[in-house]
Amino acid sequence: MPHDDRSLLEQLRDQRPTVSFEFFPPKDDDGEQLLWTTIAELEPYDPTFVSVTYGAGGSSRERTVRITARIAEQTSMRPVGHLTLVRQSREEIAEVLQQYADAGVSHVLALRGDPPGGPRADWEPHPGGMDYAIELVELAHEIGGFSVGVAAFPEGHPDAPDLDEDARVLALKAGAGAEFAITQLFFRASDYFELVDRVRAQGSDIPIVPGIMPILNFAQVARMAELSGAAMPAEVLAQIEPIADDKPAVRARGIALATQLCRDLIAGGAPGLHFMTLNRSSATREIFEALRGEGLV
Repeated sequence: MPHDDRSLLEQLRDQRPTVSFEFFPPKDDDGEQLLWTTIAELEPYDPTFVSVTYGAGGSSRERTVRITARIAEQTSMRPVGHLTLVRQSREEIAEVLQQYADAGVSHVLALRGDPPGGPRADWEPHPGGMDYAIELVELAHEIGGFSVGVAAFPEGHPDAPDLDEDARVLALKAGAGAEFAITQLFFRASDYFELVDRVRAQGSDIPIVPGIMPILNFAQVARMAELSGAAMPAEVLAQIEPIADDKPAVRARGIALATQLCRDLIAGGAPGLHFMTLNRSSATREIFEALRGEGLV
């Protein structure tokens, strides 16, 4: 498929939905080898961008930066470098931004990040650090040369007092220079579209890319959903719980549910699909091939 050289923002504002992939930093060299195999398998799909997350509590920073830089240097894919405020001073964060810039990484995802105690723990600011993602957006623009994305929460950020305030914060981040947003995992298209409506009501037209995580391992995804504040809907539980002990059946049902979610999102006008791959390519490729076969991507 032909490579698209337009800016990320231009592609997100196009009528054709984008496709992107998210990886996480492996814990060891074996995991890193698996990741590079996955990257090689997904590169032919010519994603609009790929991103590499920080580990929990801000861990794995060096490996994240190194992998993101290598993607920029050795592949045709556009990397988006994650950056959080956890356990880092403003100077350390500026240093990471410079490392990204030096490696040719010009897109970053500016996140507050989860506290070291987990998403539900109280936020612990670094003595020389920052408290809010909007400050990171501002710092990236102060340093210059970056296209900045931020996180969005279809069911609201765990710390937000209500959904309207959550949408107002996202609109403020857009006003500070964020060009796009990527959502946390969710399971109902309606949750995504209601978020978009709330943000548009705030006067912001920032493209909001839905994050897709197929249920391949029920316990794992249920735990991630609980931590992020995403509800596992009754209609999803009704399809997964009866087969929870049958791993192949869970995987097949999870892929079918994710594929239908993607269809609904595209039909409703979502600007793209961001697949959280868990560093394995097969499920993502199955969903992508199904959607491509239907002419949706």
